[in-house]
Amino acid sequence: MIARKLEVSVISDIHLATHACNAKKVLKYLKSITPEVLVLNGDIFDSWRFSRNFFPKAHLKVVRQFIKMLGKGVKIVYITGNHDEFLRKFNHTRMGNLQIVNQLTLELNGQKTWIFHGDIFDHIIHRAKWLAKLGAATYGLLTIINHSINVLLRLLEIKELIIYKSMKQKLIKEKPELSDFEQAVSRVAAEKGCKTVICGHTHEPKDKLFIGEKTLVRYMNCGDWIENFTAAEYDHGKWNLFHFNEDEEEQIADDPDIPNSKEIFQSLFRELAIVGIQ
Repeated sequence: MIARKLEVSVISDIHLATHACNAKKVLKYLKSITPEVLVLNGDIFDSWRFSRNFFPKAHLKVVRQFIKMLGKGVKIVYITGNHDEFLRKFNHTRMGNLQIVNQLTLELNGQKTWIFHGDIFDHIIHRAKWLAKLGAATYGLLTIINHSINVLLRLLEIKELIIYKSMKQKLIKEKPELSDFEQAVSRVAAEKGCKTVICGHTHEPKDKLFIGEKTLVRYMNCGDWIENFTAAEYDHGKWNLFHFNEDEEEQIADDPDIPNSKEIFQSLFRELAIVGIQ
């Protein structure tokens, strides 16, 4: 596999440490690119449903791939989301090639791009956080049921399905106009003088145009790696919404040398301590 060279890749909503996470797809994508900057746009780890008893080997491989990319000179910007909000107290922390921020503005080809997770525009998160957490728990339960169904489908040699994605497609019809959420985000981006705004949070990959009174703003949502497997990529002077091709998915061989979760996190913190926090 020849890795694609990119200037910037933006991915969000991986939700490591949950049953919903599709870590093998994430890992294949990360190994298929060589970006100058990798933006992790929130909800990479899921502290809402984190359990010390559940952090599979495939999830550890994703963490190790991040470390490998840092070692190869890739700049990783970790933008905090609502499921990994515990990291927000480390805003503007820099450790070698790793930076933790709450939002990011990039200037590319003379134009500004604003990148943030998007949960600050979610009224449910701020007014009824318990309801959001209940929804997350229900989502997790549905994921476990989905996995059981897919085991049976594989035995019957039937293509696997994602129940919650199918439900969304039947219940929610795609509309060409921007939603209230998308309009609010785009208006703020216009006020900040940004031509493009990229967020995550909704798990719905989008690429739309907001037409304001005096400006045009391109609204993009980089999607997720639970249902849609998408990323926002910048190369050759333009942004594109990349869709992971499941048909080309390859089996990732087990690595017998991979340590357990405790060992890998201890190793990570040792490496970061050597670099030092700025």
